[in-house]
Amino acid sequence: MVTESPLVAHLRAQARRVAVPGPGGDMVWHAWGGPTAQDPVPLVLLHGGSGSWTHWVRNIDALVAAGRSVWAVDLPGFGDSATPPAGSDADALVAPLARAMGQLFGDVACDLVGFSFGGLTAGLLLAVHPQLARQLVLVGAPAMGVVPARQFELRAWRHLPAAEQEVAHRFNLAALMLADPALIDAEGGLALALHLENMHRDRMPRRRLAHTDALARALPHVPCPVHAIYGRGDALYRSWITALQDAYARAAPDFRGLALIEDAGHWVQFERPQAFHQALLAALRAGRVPAP
Repeated sequence: MVTESPLVAHLRAQARRVAVPGPGGDMVWHAWGGPTAQDPVPLVLLHGGSGSWTHWVRNIDALVAAGRSVWAVDLPGFGDSATPPAGSDADALVAPLARAMGQLFGDVACDLVGFSFGGLTAGLLLAVHPQLARQLVLVGAPAMGVVPARQFELRAWRHLPAAEQEVAHRFNLAALMLADPALIDAEGGLALALHLENMHRDRMPRRRLAHTDALARALPHVPCPVHAIYGRGDALYRSWITALQDAYARAAPDFRGLALIEDAGHWVQFERPQAFHQALLAALRAGRVPAP
């Protein structure tokens, strides 16, 4: 077990931990703020693949300070949540996530923010249950169908001796998640510690939909405002990042725009939290106003 960082411990202490029961077991949420928030509409955060709610640790305090009621889930098969009853990819999470959100929020439509695999999951969810969100923000989301071939390669690690696994994780963080490798060891090695903890709790290892155009095919069925935020150096896209604006405009009926964060890679909300916070709040404000 990796020693918990002071930031994670602070957020955990401030949170309400809510376990929502389901057919496969509990889905665990952490919530900050509440009905007395300036904007009580739930701001729901879906983490990326091999992640947990801790993908958002450098963003939660700022969002609560901005007056939001923040709900960060451990998606089924990740973190503290039970594995879904069937399936091993984003489509297997649609039914349990819709059920949990209905139990938590009733008829209230949330603002939904999905990072990477969580963005793909959010798109698939809203294509079937559009009433769940008043707007959608996709952060570093895959499966938009604009990349002709995979843009990165990761090192396998599960077969390695424990002493060698950290070397592989460091390589993978630099290859996929962060544009600046120096951040791996910054703040007492926060990025590495979060990554190690999350990877060892990932029970959904055979995911393939991220390498398809599944999100692009789902978005035509999502009627709410859709926004996109990416790091300009996102390893999923690299030189193809400029094709995303048109891809989203073709796919989403109410696409509101793409924000590219400079000097950032795939885990943009961790790498450039202040710029990401500004882009996210701007998108959320814009999505509350009818399209011209």
